[in-house]
This record gives sequence, C-alpha cells and structure tokens, in this order.
Amino acid sequence: MPATDLDAERVRDADRFATSGVFRSDRMKVVCGYFEPGQFIPVHAPDSDVAIVVQSGSGVVREGETDRPVAPGDLVVVEAGTARGVKASDGERLEAVLVTAPPPTDAEHEPVREGIRRGTFDPREGSE
Repeated sequence: MPATDLDAERVRDADRFATSGVFRSDRMKVVCGYFEPGQFIPVHAPDSDVAIVVQSGSGVVREGETDRPVAPGDLVVVEAGTARGVKASDGERLEAVLVTAPPPTDAEHEPVREGIRRGTFDPREGSE
C-alpha cells in the first residue's frame, strides 16, 4: 500500500506546475500537485472523474464555466467530460492531492500540453 505525505513528495519547477506520482493503476491515478504562484494545469476535459483536495495555499479550480476559489481543506470533484483546470493564486503557492479515475489518456492531455506551450490557463480562450 503506498503511503506518503506532501512534504516527502514535494517537487518544484519554476516554469510550470509539478507533480509527484503516488499511485497508478488501470482504474485510478493519484498525484501530489505543486504550483508556484500563478502556475496552472490548463483547462481540459478528459473522460475521467477527478477529486482535488487542497492541502495548502489558495487558487481556483475551474469546473465547467465556473471558477471555484479554493483554500486548505477544500475538496472539489469534477465529473468526467467536464472542463477542468487548477490555478494557484498569484500571491502564493498551492499544494493539492489529485485523484483521477480512470487515468486520463495521453491524447486527453494534449490540451494541457498546448496550454502550457501557449502559457494559457484556458486554451479554448487563447488568454488567461
């Protein structure tokens, strides 16, 4: 059984959000997510459910067309096929645990890669 904590898994990347994989199977993927101020996972809509538990910091979780402010202790669940993204507030780091079921495919993460390349939270809009 994998057991860890955010301190043990912590990684940072000055250029983009960073993750540390905790567990992966054909049915589920668990990662710890680390965001410097203003960093984000671009909006995308994979065919998987996601649960996001904020451990520290603040930011927003996009769910469909709604940006939900989040802070430590918040839990946001987004259903499969619904556009979602995560963005740290401009003034502080954000740390969260993200559980997806089933794990998104490589093709479903193309909007994430495109958003990172373009530096846009929502690639559909073309700007932050």
